[in-house]
Amino acid sequence: MESAAAPLRWARWIAFFIVALIGLAIRLPQLGARPMHTDEAVNAYIVGQLLAKEPFIYDPQDRHGPALAALALPIVRMQGAKSFSELTESELRIVPVVAGTITILLFGAAVEMFGFIPSLLAAILFAVAPLPVYYDRYFIHESLFCAATFGLILSGWRALQTRSAGQAALAGACAALMLACKETALLHFFALAVAAIVFRFTSVRETGQMRGGQWKTILAAAISFLLLSAALFTWFGRNWKALPALLHAAPDLFARAAGQGHEKPFWYFGRLLTVGWSGGLLVAFACLGFFIIFRRSDASPYQWLAYYGLFLAIIYSLIPYKTPWLALNLWLPLTLFAASAVESLWRWGRTRFSLRATVPAFCFLAALIGVLIAHDTRQRVFLYPAGESNPYAYAHTSEDIPGLPLEIADLARRNGIATPRITVIAADPWPLPWYLRHFSEVGFWRPGQKVADADFFITSTDAAGQYADQLKNFRPEFFGVRPGVLILLWSPTPK
Repeated sequence: MESAAAPLRWARWIAFFIVALIGLAIRLPQLGARPMHTDEAVNAYIVGQLLAKEPFIYDPQDRHGPALAALALPIVRMQGAKSFSELTESELRIVPVVAGTITILLFGAAVEMFGFIPSLLAAILFAVAPLPVYYDRYFIHESLFCAATFGLILSGWRALQTRSAGQAALAGACAALMLACKETALLHFFALAVAAIVFRFTSVRETGQMRGGQWKTILAAAISFLLLSAALFTWFGRNWKALPALLHAAPDLFARAAGQGHEKPFWYFGRLLTVGWSGGLLVAFACLGFFIIFRRSDASPYQWLAYYGLFLAIIYSLIPYKTPWLALNLWLPLTLFAASAVESLWRWGRTRFSLRATVPAFCFLAALIGVLIAHDTRQRVFLYPAGESNPYAYAHTSEDIPGLPLEIADLARRNGIATPRITVIAADPWPLPWYLRHFSEVGFWRPGQKVADADFFITSTDAAGQYADQLKNFRPEFFGVRPGVLILLWSPTPK
């Protein structure tokens, strides 16, 4: 329950709307400046298929769920896009910006669970810190997944406390949205369930009211989950084959967890979260908050969140497959732990020292943290978003690639080619389909396949030798795709 000293509801929401607007303002500039990552390009292609009136085809091996595309489709249409070739980086990246802004607003709904001051401080951290800002500008599923996870935590707790069928239905909808984002939702469901069991058995007296009369809430959650999941995965009834394919989600998830080229050590996420000027300090506050939570004698939502965060961190660390954007899911509970620690330090300082001494100390601490965060956010999000030294830019597309279509267009003009025919030969051509989307005659082939004549060829370095005869009258030019990966653009030799 919100205490009498807490701000009025309307005043509270004004504060969180201001924080959300600040987060939105930080996320919007230069959305199109960073090259499109391969995963962004694949997601963009899916949206392009939907703009062409094709249904979403769920493929548990090569694609995630339909939630990101379902959110993106109306947003890009509102911006005027009618086909894949008309999409832009900025139009697509507005989608995760919206999802990230919703997550910030959800901290306002968390006040009853975690208190006004911790929720506000956590919202500020989520609004300005480099990791959430960076991935809230990435056209991948993680920002929407994070928002849905937070929604499940909030509505699930309220449903258990109040036995409200409405809150339970909302929790089921959030869980369905998580699954429709990514199959890793299964790991989160497991972590949340184990956390709830441990919390219940370690806090029996305080949570005794949660034991009985839960079947209605469970039924409401289950129905909501099944209905929304079926609607999204079948693309609102247009592709019922998606439901049998969904049965392969768990086996494919466990197969992918083995690594598939993305193996990282156990401590990878710990190192990622602590890099930079601000990372170590924020994680230190989060660890302090985690310790304080378990020092308390009363059961609280913080303890359930702490169990969930701990189990999720262990699961993510044990699984060999690791990519940096997964850390966004760990950042969510860490912000609340850090905010709780700051509030506890404020109370401790106020009781041990005079208010005249405590206020300047906390003003200095806030200024220091603000400067460190501003430095890291500026460096990673705006100055070097695709740099190899940026820990968030994982296997990122090189800044060479945006120049590739410009080079082809210029060479075609100089050679008098009105409609250039382009043949791409590579085992993995992404993100080239995105960067070649404005050309009408583009074909993609795997190495070893017989290809027709073309005005321009683009080949991987290992495929070039297989087509020496066809390329003998062409000159090569190297372009970097991502770190350690090159392609060759073969253009007609000037006569």
